[in-house]
Amino acid sequence: MSEFVLFRVVLGTLGIAVFGIIFGLLYKGIDRKIAAHMQGRIGPPIRQPFRDIVKLFTKENIVPENAIPWIFNIVPLVGLVATISILLYLPLGGFPPLLSQNGDLILILYLLIIPSLAMVVGGFSSGSPYAVVGAQREMATMIAYEFPLAIIIISIATRLVQNGGVNVFALSTIASTPVWNVVGPLGFIGLVILLLVLLIVTPAELSKIPFDSPEAETEIAGGLLVEYSGRNLAMFYLTDGVKTVAMASIIVALFFPYAISGLFGLESYFAYAADIIFYLVKVFLVILFSVTLIRVSIARLKIDQIVYTYWIPLTLIGLVGLICIMWDPSTLVPISEGGRFGWPTILELLGL
Repeated sequence: MSEFVLFRVVLGTLGIAVFGIIFGLLYKGIDRKIAAHMQGRIGPPIRQPFRDIVKLFTKENIVPENAIPWIFNIVPLVGLVATISILLYLPLGGFPPLLSQNGDLILILYLLIIPSLAMVVGGFSSGSPYAVVGAQREMATMIAYEFPLAIIIISIATRLVQNGGVNVFALSTIASTPVWNVVGPLGFIGLVILLLVLLIVTPAELSKIPFDSPEAETEIAGGLLVEYSGRNLAMFYLTDGVKTVAMASIIVALFFPYAISGLFGLESYFAYAADIIFYLVKVFLVILFSVTLIRVSIARLKIDQIVYTYWIPLTLIGLVGLICIMWDPSTLVPISEGGRFGWPTILELLGL
């Protein structure tokens, strides 16, 4: 790697980290404000998350007596770094990903697990019975929502392969070939179903109501985070904000990878500005529908209800979406024309 490329990656990483943190906190403030108004309250000012972070970093960092100190202190940083790393593989504001490989989506699925695992490890290492209960619930929730999420990714990759695409797990491929443009009516219905499933998976990924049983303040006093304070709690707070932007950006990249500058014939800096603003609006709308509206309208579920919801109804609904895409007439190529019916093989999905 040349010095110029290395400098570009380092500088880009710092810029993306700052972007993720600032807009993660900003969207948290907007989310809290809108939720408050929907519940008939005034709510905190939009800048409140920034105040909270500043205050937490000035507070004492307390480590419980029964905790494992080095694990307890390092996992918040691990979670934050892993979450920022996700943004490096996502197209943001019309710009291509800073880092891009053939298996971006698979890597992102693994990176999404790390922040949750960091919280689980932190909960177990704290020595608190409330945190241990929260960690157990977080593990069960992770196992539950990973299967519907995998179905969504496989469905999109399958459709792109059937359309003759290569490197279908690369977000650059999906951005250049929006899935809505390569399906028929039945496939369109399948994509709508998969989008709805992903919107419901998002609050569980972010531990938001109604899927926040691992933290459940009124039940287990904060659960995973009950023993965290000071800068460690601040880093978990930042992780939540950045992960909110990351999850919304994933949905935008998979289902709405469109730019607006070409529609108005904009060029140069005007095009960049328009695409960035359009991207931020799309992220806001995704957060509004997948986080704010859901947590305001639905009460917290019990852990067994959460697991059941993802393993049975959502998994079956996701499979219906997959079947719709698979049976879409526009995706079937007759054998007489050199094609075949059915799913592509795993090797074809991987571009091998």
